[in-house]
Amino acid sequence: MLSEWFWWDRLWLPRPVMWADLQDSEGRDYARVSHLYITLPVAVLLLDIKGVCKKLDWSERQVKRWFRSQRNQDRPGLLKKFKEASWRLAFYLCSCFGGVLALYDKPWFYDLREVWAGFPKQSLLDSQYWYYIIEMSFYGSLLFRVAADVKRKDFKEQLVHHWATLTLLSFSWCANYIRIGTLVMLVHDTSDVLLESAKMFNYAGWETTCNSILVVFALAFMVTRLIIFPFWLIHCTWVYPLDQFEPFFGYYFFNVMLVGLLLFYVLGLPDPPHGQKVYFQQSEDPLFFI
Repeated sequence: MLSEWFWWDRLWLPRPVMWADLQDSEGRDYARVSHLYITLPVAVLLLDIKGVCKKLDWSERQVKRWFRSQRNQDRPGLLKKFKEASWRLAFYLCSCFGGVLALYDKPWFYDLREVWAGFPKQSLLDSQYWYYIIEMSFYGSLLFRVAADVKRKDFKEQLVHHWATLTLLSFSWCANYIRIGTLVMLVHDTSDVLLESAKMFNYAGWETTCNSILVVFALAFMVTRLIIFPFWLIHCTWVYPLDQFEPFFGYYFFNVMLVGLLLFYVLGLPDPPHGQKVYFQQSEDPLFFI
């Protein structure tokens, strides 16, 4: 009964479309919830506690205690921080490159009104499938690894961010908001490449290079997340759909999630007094001086 209510057509789809209309047919494939199941094993591979237990001959409880002790260290080694930043940098570079490859030849990459052409009866493309699966697996692994990663001052904020990101991606997949979802992912990953690069140079002691990259990062952050994201992408999800269908719950839910993500970034912006150190949202290290 609860499942039937949750998947009620009128909640998630515009009239008169029904879930039955989004069943695979000859020449047309649609996104399904079952497609997302593969993200769980891929994410868990990055934190296989039972595998560690077997190799170290420790009990699972001992391994968890070791992870907690590592998390609670006040000054974790710079080498560990450098490795974590380099791993994230490698992912964001590959993600951005893959995102551009998946979108550069699509009409909605250049004309946002094309995002809603034929919605929600839009066939799933292979490039969209893999882009989503890899992104969701990565954020799932970040969520699983948060207890073992370097302790951060924004620990709770990171949990909220990862959960919100996975919820937003999952919903956009199930409700076939995939075109706009891929655009949002590409816009958000772009500035992260610069941030992780700056962290690596900071940990390596290359202060001048770090500061130079941070200036570029600040500009990229402003352009992608505070200009393109709200004034292009959120405008696209708020305004353009109304040309084709009446508002429904899924329409409001998706837009509220996007606005919530925007507020997360706006409220996370550093605003220190003159001469104080700047702490970026994803790092507890002082990176440069104002």
